[in-house]
Amino acid sequence: MGGARARHAVAFAPAHVTGIVRPETGARDPRARGSRGIGIVLALGVTADATWSPGDRSLLSVRGEDGRRLRISEEVARRLRGSARGTLRVRLRHDVPIGQGFGTSAAGALATALAVAHLLRRPRARAIEIAHLADLYGGGGLGGVAAILGAGLEARTRPGLPPHGSVVRRRASGRVLVGVVGPPVPTSRLLGSARTLARLRREAARLLTLRGPPDLLELVRRSGRFTDRVGLASPRLRATLARLRASGLVAAQAMFGESFVAVAEREAAWAAGTRWLRSARICFFETTVGGRGAHVARLGPGSRGPVRRPGETAGARRATATL
Repeated sequence: MGGARARHAVAFAPAHVTGIVRPETGARDPRARGSRGIGIVLALGVTADATWSPGDRSLLSVRGEDGRRLRISEEVARRLRGSARGTLRVRLRHDVPIGQGFGTSAAGALATALAVAHLLRRPRARAIEIAHLADLYGGGGLGGVAAILGAGLEARTRPGLPPHGSVVRRRASGRVLVGVVGPPVPTSRLLGSARTLARLRREAARLLTLRGPPDLLELVRRSGRFTDRVGLASPRLRATLARLRASGLVAAQAMFGESFVAVAEREAAWAAGTRWLRSARICFFETTVGGRGAHVARLGPGSRGPVRRPGETAGARRATATL
């Protein structure tokens, strides 16, 4: 067994912006827990690069590009490895900041799950379930894994993973602007507040329609009304949203971060908004609505990596502005 050849797999899971969220965690079965709401699947996301070398000793390493230990994704890898002996290494690359309302915990968990399941020949359905549970119990979020199994604009009409939960999707194209104005906000702290949960449920009930997601412009417009009513944004984020809206953009807080999402009906508004962000030295990313959900990447013959970085498109690029 010690001489068995190492295997390699790469998986990608898209980032996601939640615009409206109604937490629903009362179900007895945790697979049916999560949230109702609407959001945007992005072209940017998290890439998991995994290698498995069978052997007599067991070693597990799940790290970010900066060497940071990623505990939710690590739990996913540990559960999928089970009793198999060998060395499992996963390196995660994030296209967007961690802990800023872009669903990186769910994306990291799901990308890890798909890559490791592919290596160890575990069922895809089991991998998805483990990613959902790790994100849920690890304090990462509520329903992010279900949201990014597919692409486009999404409405979580029933909480939890399918078939317990239900997600209605709408294919969409268009540019999306996301950015960060302050330090990360721990999702677990917000979701641990009874007052915050009550406020989220009350305002979501006023604005949610469960027939499916609206078009991109209306989704962000409705999300902006929701985030303004909920009032979780810091003074700096509120000022940023006001300035972006004054530029002609439709903007909302990305739940639950010190971050924003914005779209434009007119090119002039996009140009004015991005020009102001650069002048204000605010970190932002120009991307698009994602055209594909989480998946295992195809590797070229003899390659140790994807032919291109999964999730990249002509309309998805990293901005050069920094905090």
